[in-house]
Amino acid sequence: MTERLGPIPFAQLAPHQQAAAQAIIDGPRGALYGPFVPLIRSPELMECAQRMGEYLRYRSAIGTRLSELAILVTARQWDQQVEWAIHAPIALQEGLSPAMVDAIAARRRPDAMMDDEALVHDFCVELHRDKRVCDATYNAALARFGEHGVVDLMGLNGYYTFLAMVMNAAQSAPPPSSAAPLP
Repeated sequence: MTERLGPIPFAQLAPHQQAAAQAIIDGPRGALYGPFVPLIRSPELMECAQRMGEYLRYRSAIGTRLSELAILVTARQWDQQVEWAIHAPIALQEGLSPAMVDAIAARRRPDAMMDDEALVHDFCVELHRDKRVCDATYNAALARFGEHGVVDLMGLNGYYTFLAMVMNAAQSAPPPSSAAPLP
């Protein structure tokens, strides 16, 4: 599979692309990689996306451990190798168990999860699979995370679906990773 929208050397970027790329390089990501490689072709879209992603990834109301879980479920739903390669190791660092990560990769519901993990996992799977969340799942998430947390959880699913779609269409190559590729 050939990468359709691969990296562009920084010197070859137009000035507005260079400014957008530099903002990402100077931020918490530290480099232009993953979805931002194809998105640099639309610098304003990339800037909007990266601001949303920076919030959801680093400061969401449900915390980074559960955000990483939502990201992994979304990556698995979309067979997104770049998201998986980047986020599976981060999820482990944030405290998700290797067995949980392996189960998600295999499209299985993990056996041993804390209550908040089970809730996030089931909410995300249901949202992707059914295109909605039933009242019982929604109400449980609302009771646990409040409206702010539920909206951020929905946002995580939507944002990482957007990135998955971009990278799948662009055929973005996954970076080197300690995580095994998705089967």
